[in-house]
This record gives sequence, structure tokens and C-alpha cells, in this order.
Amino acid sequence: MTSTPTSTPMSTPASAPHSFQVDLRGLVDLLSHHLYSSPRVYVRELLQNAVDAVTARQAIDPEARTGIRLSASGGRVTIEDSGIGLTAAEAHSFLATIGRSSKRGSGDELHDQALEATRREFLGQFGIGLLACFVVARQIRVVTRSARDPQAAPVEWLATDDGSYTVRELPHAARPEPGTTVVLEARPGAAEWTVPAKVEELARDYGSLLPYDITFDDGEGGEPRPVTDRPAVWERAFPTPAARRVALAGHCAELFGFTPLDSIDLDLPVAGVRGVAYVLPDPTSPAHRAGHRVHLKGMLLTQRADNLLPDWAFFVRAVIDTDTLRPTASRENLYDDETLSAVRESLGARIRGWLAELAASDPDRLAAFLRVHHLGVKSMARHDSELLGLMLPWLPFETSAGSMSLQEFAAAHTDIHFTRTVEEFRQIAPIAAAHGLGVINAGYTYDADLLALLPSVRPELKVTELDAGAVTERLDPVPTAAELALAPFLATARSRLEAQSCDVVLRAFQPVTVPALYLDDRQARQERDRTAAMESADSLWSGILGALRGSAPRARLVLNHNNPLIRRISGLQDEALTGTAVESLYGQALLMSQRPLRPADSALLNRAFLGLLEWATHSTAHPTDARDGEEDQK
Repeated sequence: MTSTPTSTPMSTPASAPHSFQVDLRGLVDLLSHHLYSSPRVYVRELLQNAVDAVTARQAIDPEARTGIRLSASGGRVTIEDSGIGLTAAEAHSFLATIGRSSKRGSGDELHDQALEATRREFLGQFGIGLLACFVVARQIRVVTRSARDPQAAPVEWLATDDGSYTVRELPHAARPEPGTTVVLEARPGAAEWTVPAKVEELARDYGSLLPYDITFDDGEGGEPRPVTDRPAVWERAFPTPAARRVALAGHCAELFGFTPLDSIDLDLPVAGVRGVAYVLPDPTSPAHRAGHRVHLKGMLLTQRADNLLPDWAFFVRAVIDTDTLRPTASRENLYDDETLSAVRESLGARIRGWLAELAASDPDRLAAFLRVHHLGVKSMARHDSELLGLMLPWLPFETSAGSMSLQEFAAAHTDIHFTRTVEEFRQIAPIAAAHGLGVINAGYTYDADLLALLPSVRPELKVTELDAGAVTERLDPVPTAAELALAPFLATARSRLEAQSCDVVLRAFQPVTVPALYLDDRQARQERDRTAAMESADSLWSGILGALRGSAPRARLVLNHNNPLIRRISGLQDEALTGTAVESLYGQALLMSQRPLRPADSALLNRAFLGLLEWATHSTAHPTDARDGEEDQK
């Protein structure tokens, strides 16, 4: 048996590699509409290239001049630096190739070692370079001379927004000294970005903290004006702390448009972060993510960094300079990595430290801060245990002893009661204050949640929701003889209010002007709702709800034995009139508590009102009127 040879596919020769082609118009559209938020960034790119060039020059020649001059007039923007410069070959390589940068190695070992030692000082990271300037320019002209090769001739690199460029050597006289001059000519529709006032404004915004002296010339013949303003205001020396606070307040007003309540230093030398946080003077929502100003090695990176500080630090706006945090590809925000996470935690610790310092040494300033931001702090403290422990004792609450911090209130009351509604608190507060009962109004946003967390911060404190029994126990009992004498009256009152699921008790309390107090708690309300549901349910559900009936306490109408009206009502001989008066007291106390009225309560109020009118009109009728009525009947 013979075998058939297996056929093998013929190999295909590999194709030659090809280079990517870049459409410059498409790149400009990508830069201006997708990567960068605004054409204004072209000034940053110009400043960045100039600063990096000067930094590279300093690495090989520390004695070299470091000035940068920016000017604008007639639709042209010019920037000149005394930096490292380029040769003709470097101009081809670095200015026209996406992803290449003149900060990369040159091939000269000595020079490259010097550059490597200072590479971390460069601002540029992504090699986009001058191409970004096409967002506003139709033409870019670069005249440059290399400091690495003193014998090299000056070079002109001329590019237009159609994607073409030329490179030619110039006579030595065209640029006697090393460095670079860049000239932009505005493209149609972008002239507004090259107006001198606008260019100067952008230069100051981006470059005020850059490490080299930068000046601006508007072309009108005056002296160039400084752009840089170093050192940063938070790093300057001042004769007194008060003078520093004034200077920082002015800096905040200039940057953010408000005068701060206070300022917080944010220096983190180990992390390479320096700056200040300004406390907002007006309330703001914790959900609002404030934008912070971040400078990278002196260059403004963004005005809207919303990931610099913890979420709970919503009440500050910060401005910092950093040389360690990474920018995003557009260099308009911070890259959220582990380094930023550690810095964010450390900056949050600085702000907590400021709060702790205020709490320990300057309670007046802390009180001023909390008057503005207490609601936001309460909101965040529910979810931040450290902030809760730090701020909870100082947060203001409405109490039966007036508005005060929990620290002050807990000094007088170890048993703390709270009400869940503002109406309930306002009814009980005067009585609680007169009888030494510590009650806090937890009817406002977040207060009930925070009070529930209070024992975790202060374990010695007992926090409970106010119930009718606790209040009744604090009120003075009536002497036994007096209560026995009023037993028939109390029996009538209890009989009349049985249908309302309300008990009647007699106590003596202050203030005397309050005749009756309506008290219930959550369990009593639940029992009342269950009873109402049972009455309106069918036989099946009525049986189920009836089986669920518990031993929860019912609402209470507490009659004030010190009140003259109560004494007069309790002495009435007419049982029907006594019952009507008790119903009226119940209705008045219920209205004072500002609780929603059930249909049965409304019917009782209507009946009591009409009953009192009926009694009043009969008791005040003139005797002759009565006799006339009798004659008419005859």
C-alpha cells in the first residue's frame, strides 16, 4: 500500500510595513472638539513648550538666561524663549511627528544624562506639541537655534493648517542666540483668542506660578508687564497672621469670587503638594461637587478638579500646586490613581485637623462655620464615622433648653429624649423645660439619624424617642385626696374619650396657662391606625387586625390641676356639660399638637363646639324670653 503525499499550503511573503497617515485637519478637529474643552488651552501649550525648553537649557547650561516673552497684536501671538532650541533635523523630527518630544534623548550621552536628571521638571507629557495651537492658528512659524550645537544655523519651521510644512536654515544673524520664537497667525473665526487683553488674561491664568519670569507685551509701546506672580500667596511671608488672612481672603475673592469664612493650609511636602483651601461663606449642597484649581509644576492644569478632596469636604474650594500628581491626557484634570487617592486622604486629614483645632481653641469661629454649614456637615457625618466623632458634639440642635450644641446639652442631661416631629417638640418643649426633661427636636433633616448615632460617640449617654409615659412621670402628681375627690370627673372624662383611644390622667405642671396636654408616641399612633383600619375592614381583615392588637400604650390627655379652668370644669355638676368640656379640652390640645386630624377627631371637635354653643345660648337666655316662649305655646 502506497501513501499519498500530503500537500502543504504555499507561504505568502510578508508585506512591507507602512506608516500611519495623519490628517492634520482631522487632528485639529479632534483636539478642539474632543480632547480640549476650549481653544484657550493654546496659550498653555505655548507657555508649556517655552518653560520646558528653558528647563532643558538649564540642565546643560545653568548660567543661561531664563526669560520668556509673550506678545500679541494684529491677530498674531508671539512667544520667545531662551531655551534649548532645535537643529534642522530635530525640527523635522519633533515638530512634525505626533508623539515625539524634544525632551527625549538627543543621542549625546552627556546631554541626555543632564536632561534625564531634570526630566521630572518638564510640564509636557504627551508630545502633542505645537500642533495643538492649530485650534486657533492658520499658520505657525518657528524660528529656533540649538544650544546643544553652537555651530548649527538657525532654522525656520513653517506650517499651515492644511497639513504641510517647510524647514529651511537661516543666516546666523537671523537668531544670534540659542532659543526659540513661535509666531501664530489667527485662523478665520478665532481672532477673539488672539486679542492682546485675552492673551494676557489667559497667560496670567495659566502661568502666574511658573518658575521663570514671563512678561507680556501688547504692542502699544509700553513696558512689558509681568505675567508670573511668585511665590504663591500661601507661601509668602507676612508680618502678622492677620495680614496673611487678609491677603488670602483677597486671593480667594480674585480667584473664586467670594470672601472666605476662613482658610486652611494644605501643605504636604512629602507628596509635593502646596496650597490652601477656602471655606465657603454660604451654605452649599453636599451633593454639589465643587471644582478646585490645580497647578502642575506652576502651570494651571484645571479649575474644575472635582476629585482632589473627599466628598465630605464640600464646604471648601481649594487651590494647590503639585509636582507629583498625574494629569489626564488632555491635561485638564487629575488622573485618579493610587497617588491621588493617598493625597486626597491626606488633604482630608488636614481639613479635619482644622476643624479639631477650631473645636479645641476657637469655638466662636467653629460656631460661625456651623451656622452656615451645619446642614451639610450633618448630612455627611451620617456616613463618615471620623467626621461624626469630630463634629457631632458641636453641631447645633433645637432643644428644650434652647438652641445649643450636643456638648452643652449633654453636660446637663445624660438621658436625652427626642421628638420626631417639629410640632410635637413645640408642644412639649415648654413643659419639658419647666420639669427638667431633656428633649431635642429631631424633626429637622438628618437630626434623628445623628441622634441615633450619638451613643456610638458618647457611650455614657442614653438616647430614646420621647414617649407619653416619660413625660407623664416627670409631671408632679396630684395629692391622693384631691384625686379621689375628682374621681367622678375623671371617670366621665375617660368615658367620653374612650372612643378616641385616649386615656385621661391628672397632673400638676407648669406653665399654669396650659390647661391640657395631648401626648402620644409611635406605638400609640400605630395602635390607633390599626384600630381605624380594623373598623373599616371586612370581617376577614378585621379578625386578622384584631388578633394583632397588642398592649401598646394609648395616647394620653394630661389635665393640668394647676390650671383654674380645669378646676372649674372638674367642679361642674352637669355630667353632660362636663363631658362636652372634656371633649373641647381634647380638641384644643390636639390642635395645639398640630397633628393631622382623623375623621373621628373632626367629628368630636364639631360636636364639642356646637355643644358649648348650645349650652352658652341656653344659659344666657333672658328669663322674659323664656316666659314669652311659654305663652306662645299656650
